[in-house]
Amino acid sequence: MDQVSSKTIEECYTRIPKSAVWSELNEQSVKQWQNEWERSSKAVIKSFFPKIADRLKLRISATPNFTTIVTGHGSIKTYL
Repeated sequence: MDQVSSKTIEECYTRIPKSAVWSELNEQSVKQWQNEWERSSKAVIKSFFPKIADRLKLRISATPNFTTIVTGHGSIKTYL
């Protein structure tokens, strides 16, 4: 027993919970998406959703009517 108690065991607290890793990855991906969103010149929908994080908080079901309104594509007079 003296031999076991005299040895020092290094403590290691580097374990990170899976939820923390997922949160960090999610945060990084939203930041990267926002950067790409701001650099894009083709995104018409930017006027509706200037910030990606705000858009992700909304629960919007993508119905055909919603898609037509947001994109301007569909069977509407201005498009035809």
